[in-house]
Amino acid sequence: MLHQLPKELLVEQVNNGLILLLLGMGVVFLFLTLLVFTTKFLSFFVRKYLPEKVPTITKRPVSASGSPAVETVGSEIAAAIAAAVAQSKR
Repeated sequence: MLHQLPKELLVEQVNNGLILLLLGMGVVFLFLTLLVFTTKFLSFFVRKYLPEKVPTITKRPVSASGSPAVETVGSEIAAAIAAAVAQSKR
């Protein structure tokens, strides 16, 4: 089928294809370059004007025996688990 078309038309279509190829690759390259610089700028902006808050460390109260106090919620959960295990073994 290609041998039926005039040579000038084929050359013109190949040239148009190459122009579209280069134009498309140029647009993608420019977009990706813009994306990289925008990301770097936003990263710089966030670090400078919205610094990460330093977490404060709170110490747990120590019981009379010298070991850290057990949370009541944790002990309630442990008791519920122990009761469930005991109930399942009956």
